[in-house]
Amino acid sequence: MIKPNGDKTMRTFVKLACLLILTACGGLRDDLTQTPDPIGTFRLGHNIAVVNEPVQGPFSRTVEDAAWQAAMTAAVNDRLGLARFDGSAFYHVGVAVEGYVLAQPGIPLVYSPRSVLIFSVNFFEDATQTKLNDEAIQLTVFEPCCTVPFLGSGLTRSAEEQMEGLSFSAARAIERTMRQNGAWFGAENEVLPEDDTILEGNVLVDNPELVAPAETPPES
Repeated sequence: MIKPNGDKTMRTFVKLACLLILTACGGLRDDLTQTPDPIGTFRLGHNIAVVNEPVQGPFSRTVEDAAWQAAMTAAVNDRLGLARFDGSAFYHVGVAVEGYVLAQPGIPLVYSPRSVLIFSVNFFEDATQTKLNDEAIQLTVFEPCCTVPFLGSGLTRSAEEQMEGLSFSAARAIERTMRQNGAWFGAENEVLPEDDTILEGNVLVDNPELVAPAETPPES
């Protein structure tokens, strides 16, 4: 049993961690206010998000498909829309949300599930009505830096905030994929540094231990 003074210490610890999280968050999200280098002739045409009963991973909060659709559409528009890319040719971006984990509150320092989003993306050229990638590109993204590993976002963020953070990460991953395949849009393919918040494939299938450290949380 936790003594009263221990409980107070834990609350203080959580508050301090949240302050550090908010401070760290600003730098990453500021990139949306900056003018990006163009990606060839890219200008966003149709922004389509499909969500049809995605797989819900272990120890996840539950949200409606419509909420994911709205979050993803907004994030893609914020990152790839006309305010940031005003090229001379329209391209369409189609995203399918395939699975997610919105971490529930865990036990700090012992059991802290991670929030993740698994999705696939396709790109289409409007002028030729052709699909640019041969197969759907499947990616997994983790929440941005607004979490600390030993705390877990379930303790510090609501489901809506978790969705917003994951959708932000997904849109950033989509832009990264576009830059790495710049030839699709009449640009050079860029070589970008590794980003450990973005993985290829489905983490729930390939590396489930990265999401939940154990099959069941320990008893408190």
